[in-house]
Amino acid sequence: MEQLTLTTPALLFSAISLIMLAYTNRFLAYAATIRSLHDKYIQNKDSVLIAQIENIKRRLYLTRSMQILGISSLLLCVLTMFLIYIEQHTVAVWVFGVALLLLIASLAFLILEIQISVKALEHHISDIEGK
Repeated sequence: MEQLTLTTPALLFSAISLIMLAYTNRFLAYAATIRSLHDKYIQNKDSVLIAQIENIKRRLYLTRSMQILGISSLLLCVLTMFLIYIEQHTVAVWVFGVALLLLIASLAFLILEIQISVKALEHHISDIEGK
């Protein structure tokens, strides 16, 4: 196996940063949607709105998990770089491996969240197609 260098975990910085930006944008969009649904629900306590709120709540929690896993991955990449710096290469390899697993888990949650989002949009499309 090749030696793990400082540049290997550093390569993930830009990727994780872009992923975190996308996650944050999703989070902000959900926050705006939740506020809008809340206002609509206060005016009209419709069961459709309750279903939409439950759906967005589930997606919000998935996004939170995605963010936590992504940030943890980035944190472990930084720790890996520190471990390489202090010449703890064996520990660094294991920590970097965990960082990669956390990033994989974050992306897996993203896939799940996208599937839920598509199903929610399909309901809106079916309403339009039915009319």
